[in-house]
This record gives sequence, C-alpha cells and structure tokens, in this order.
Amino acid sequence: MYRLFLIAALAAAMISSRSAAQTATDAEPRINRAIELLMDGQPIYYTQTAGGGYDEGMRLSQTDADYITYDMEHGVFNMTELRAFMQGLVDGGPTPTGHRTPPVIATLPVTGLDEASMRANAWLVQQVLAAGVHGILLCHARDPEAVRVMIEASRYPFAPEAAELDQGFRGAGSQGFAARIWGVSGTEYLRRADPWPLNPDGELFFGVKIEDSYALENAEATAQVPGIGFAEWGPSDMQFWLRGLPEPGVNSQAEPEMAAARERVFNATRDADIYFLNSCNDDNVAEMIDEGVMICTGGSRVGREYTGREMP
Repeated sequence: MYRLFLIAALAAAMISSRSAAQTATDAEPRINRAIELLMDGQPIYYTQTAGGGYDEGMRLSQTDADYITYDMEHGVFNMTELRAFMQGLVDGGPTPTGHRTPPVIATLPVTGLDEASMRANAWLVQQVLAAGVHGILLCHARDPEAVRVMIEASRYPFAPEAAELDQGFRGAGSQGFAARIWGVSGTEYLRRADPWPLNPDGELFFGVKIEDSYALENAEATAQVPGIGFAEWGPSDMQFWLRGLPEPGVNSQAEPEMAAARERVFNATRDADIYFLNSCNDDNVAEMIDEGVMICTGGSRVGREYTGREMP
C-alpha cells in the first residue's frame, strides 16, 4: 500500500513540477519568508546560530530576522540536534508574520573545493534538506562544478529540466520529516522543494561564499550556476588569503586588493541576476541598499525604515 501511495505521490508531483517552471503561483502562500520579501523588492536581514536543538529553536521562533543561518561549517554537524531545532521553531510559532517558521539556511562542514569532494559528500546536502531547512550556503565555493553538484543533489529527478544541470538525485522518503516541518503534505513538499529563482515556485534558497583567492578566479562562472540565488565575498576569509593575519587598527576591507575582490564578486552577482550579501550596520545600511545589496547581516531597523517596510 505504501509503495502505491508513493508512486501516486511522485506522479502527481511530476505533473505539478512541469507547470511550476512556467508560472509562479502568486495566490499560494510562501513557505520561505525570505523569498517572499525579495520578490517584493525588499532587502532581507538574517541572524545566526552556531547550532543548538529544541530550546534554541523555541528561542528563535519569534525572531524579527528574515531568516536564520544555522552554522555547521565550524559548528557541530549533528542531524538529531538540527531536527530538534526545526521542531522547536514549529512549536514556538507561528512567526509574527504568520509563517510557520522563519526560513533556515544551513552552512555545511564540506566546502566547494572540487566536483569530486562535493559528489562524495552530497549526502550532507540531502541530510540537511531532509531536516526541513530552507536552503544552504556553500562555503569556499571554489569550483563551479562543485556548486552544480550541490544543486543537483538538492533536486528530485522529476524537477523541471534546467539547462546545464543534470537530473536531480534526491530520493524518495526524504520528504517525510521536512514536509511536517513545512506544514504541507509529502506531495506538496516534493513539488515545492526546489531552488528559487530557478523554479519560480521553489522554496529553497541556495548561496555561495566566494571567499578565497581560488574561488575569486571562478566568481563569474560560479554565480551563473543554475539554482544559485545569492553570493557573498566572505571578507574575513578573503583577508586570510589576500593579506594574511589581520592587522590591529587596519580596515582591511578598504585595502585595494580587498575592495577589488568585493567588486568582482558583486559584479558577478549582477551579471548572473542573483542577490549579493554584505555586512551592514545602522550607519551604512542605506548606502548599501542604494548600491544594490539585498541581503544584510545587520542594520535591520534602519534598513526597513529606509525601504518603507512595516513590521507586524
């Protein structure tokens, strides 16, 4: 009986996904608040947690941030804890905006060094998505082919075809827990768990950190990988590669090689028509928004006032 149900669910999702590439369902409520805001032309602001389980999820369920970065690049890679965190968000919700949870974008302990290492570690991508997160930010995205494998690992085989991408290889059964976190049926999750803006109806949001000298050389090609929605230039790591140890009292970001690195990544996002993430604060957020920065680490109160966004 279960097999018959699964086959029917996959068939239904396949039919739905074919039309999803053509027309976004505007009347359908968005699961991912960050995507909803970007579609409205509003910059978004995030907060970050270095891990944590159910209690941390409950604590952040009412955050005024537009999404949460769940750090497993340097934090502990613990799927039991991540699932508990996601459940805590659900149990502490809904959010002040009426969404079931804030969106969660995870960083991974695997980096985008090359295709072979990403293919060998594609299971991390699939485990994290199966926990119900809403996207991944890939650190040290050096190789466009590694980025491409990450996107393919996130997609189901029946997802709408996309030029330059092979068929997705996410498997049946991965939708169960994630669908409960999203508050949708398994079939609905199968339809909507696809990268945006590649799929207009997708609810997953993927980014890359172009944060070392090797990644910088491939910035343009990396930003063009279908399925990527945003990029950042990672100034702290970029400092290590371009200038070495930080110098006390020196604003390294103003140094010519650092400024040039930021400009190259920013231009790559513009050319690829994706979003750029940059650190912001109350003093510079308006200037950043005018420049075209759409994802900020700080300055949310001033930034929202500047763009006329009313908070609930």
